[in-house]
Amino acid sequence: MTLLAPHLTAFLHDRLAVERGASPRTCDSYAYAFRLMLEYARRQLRVAPSSLQLEQLDAPFVLSFLAHLRGERKNGAASRNARLSAIKSFMRFLEHRVPSALDLVHRILAIPAHKKAITLVQHLRQEEYQALLDAPSPSTRLGVRDRAMLHLALAGGLRASELVGLLVADVRFDGGYVEVHVRGKGRKERVLLLWREVARSLRQWLNVRGPIEVPEVFPTARGDAMTRAGLEYLVKKYAATAAKKLPSLGKRSVSPHILRHTCAVNMLRATGDTRKVALWLGHANSATTDAFYLNVDPTEKLEALTSARAPVLRPGRFRPADRLLESLRTCTRLERSTVADNLRSESKDQKRRRKSRRYPKP
Repeated sequence: MTLLAPHLTAFLHDRLAVERGASPRTCDSYAYAFRLMLEYARRQLRVAPSSLQLEQLDAPFVLSFLAHLRGERKNGAASRNARLSAIKSFMRFLEHRVPSALDLVHRILAIPAHKKAITLVQHLRQEEYQALLDAPSPSTRLGVRDRAMLHLALAGGLRASELVGLLVADVRFDGGYVEVHVRGKGRKERVLLLWREVARSLRQWLNVRGPIEVPEVFPTARGDAMTRAGLEYLVKKYAATAAKKLPSLGKRSVSPHILRHTCAVNMLRATGDTRKVALWLGHANSATTDAFYLNVDPTEKLEALTSARAPVLRPGRFRPADRLLESLRTCTRLERSTVADNLRSESKDQKRRRKSRRYPKP
């Protein structure tokens, strides 16, 4: 039996952080996946996580954990595949450290990922995101902060982690415009030059922000760094406030990523160039942008409609039959069906008589 704890600690602290140089967000995501799995193992196997043996985490257990994620936790295919990816990475780490567990490792590595449904991205219409921007009160300090935060999220298309991690040193005002240095996913950086309206809302917030120890632009009310969960809470709160004036928002699930999608759709409609949208959002290549947003933007479909011709049908018009003639046809069909039923019943009687003559009762 092989104790799990030393190998899992070495994987998270040495392999990920040191050898692979993974980002803190990647390490947090992997650690969260294993925390979920160990809590599930404690409930199912009734073993403390520190006493868990590697041999207990076999392929059937991993499959039951993944089913628990989809069933009880209501996770989608993407979340399920992310947890499976973390487990497989750990198993590849164990291949050379624990040769005796090679069969167990290969069985887990053979677990397939779930296919994800390719759906249309959700985004807000102009009147909906305008109602969301108008929801925070400009007469309070936190209202000024939230107005600037929502404005920047919609104008810049920042991810939730990029928005809450934005530093004061990353914001530079250039005349009437504002230049934002974004540190994005996968250690990719980009610089966005945003409009005067965004610069004005950011100036208003920085003027009332005051001296705070944390370097982030948008701290919490207590002066701490804001988390992604805190940002999501604020977005949902203001969406509920805006829904009182615009009921259609009450039927939508509004999140920080929906604001990013809204920015992308607006940019695509304005430029018609997915390469520019990819640069704006910080995508690694424009293929991601094509897959997500081309089906949402109707511009390409309208161009296809104007440049192509639809198939032509032969002209004609349906004329319903006269009611009297139709009733007569119906009566005729009923008579024919009655005659057919009688003939079938007569044929059955004849067969029965023939059989009784052939095989008389003793």
